[in-house]
Amino acid sequence: MIECVELVKSYKKKRVVDNLSFSVKKGEVFAFLGSNGAGKTTTIKMILGLSKIDSGTVKIRDGISVGYSPETPYFPPFLTGMETLLYYAGIQNIPKANRRVEALRLLETVGLEDSKTKVSRYSKGMLQRLALAQSLLGDPELLILDEPTAGLDALGRHDIIQLVTKLKALGKTIIINSHILNDIERICDRGIIIKNGRKMGEWNRSDDNQRSLEDMFIEFLGGERNDDSIDRV
Repeated sequence: MIECVELVKSYKKKRVVDNLSFSVKKGEVFAFLGSNGAGKTTTIKMILGLSKIDSGTVKIRDGISVGYSPETPYFPPFLTGMETLLYYAGIQNIPKANRRVEALRLLETVGLEDSKTKVSRYSKGMLQRLALAQSLLGDPELLILDEPTAGLDALGRHDIIQLVTKLKALGKTIIINSHILNDIERICDRGIIIKNGRKMGEWNRSDDNQRSLEDMFIEFLGGERNDDSIDRV
């Protein structure tokens, strides 16, 4: 589905992605793992074409549609959840006759049944849910979710994990950026651990000889002593 080869990205004199290579197979849930500032979001932006690649290549299978939920979503605060989805449905040229039905279905899917509340009154967790709903507009084949459970309480995280599990069962290919290990272990098939833009190791659920994800984090990132590096919550 996706193949990235020797990606490099620098800002001024600092290299934030350093010869990073990996591939994502059709129908799997793939994780980018690492502490804040490791280069995960920058890599996602290069895949999406939102950030110019200094060198290396990104190959995405021709003709597939992509949905994206950003780490810090922003929506016009004067719109309601329904109005927000209708706006983005228009941008995506979803047939007008289908927009309201699809928007309502997606709001219910992510637990935002109250479609009349203004976005200005949304909590961070509600914004995450709305961003996920927006990423699902048009039924994309590939989903890229940047910290989809950030800001959610335990029940909210459980709901999102269940939704991702259902999407995988429908054949979606999903890339998740996170440092919450419990979430990754529950829903992901494979992943890579990134530090300072470099791939430090690979994790594979199906490998019987694979060390635990927590052990790998401690080995590769434990020296950073960053509170966000290892999150078991």
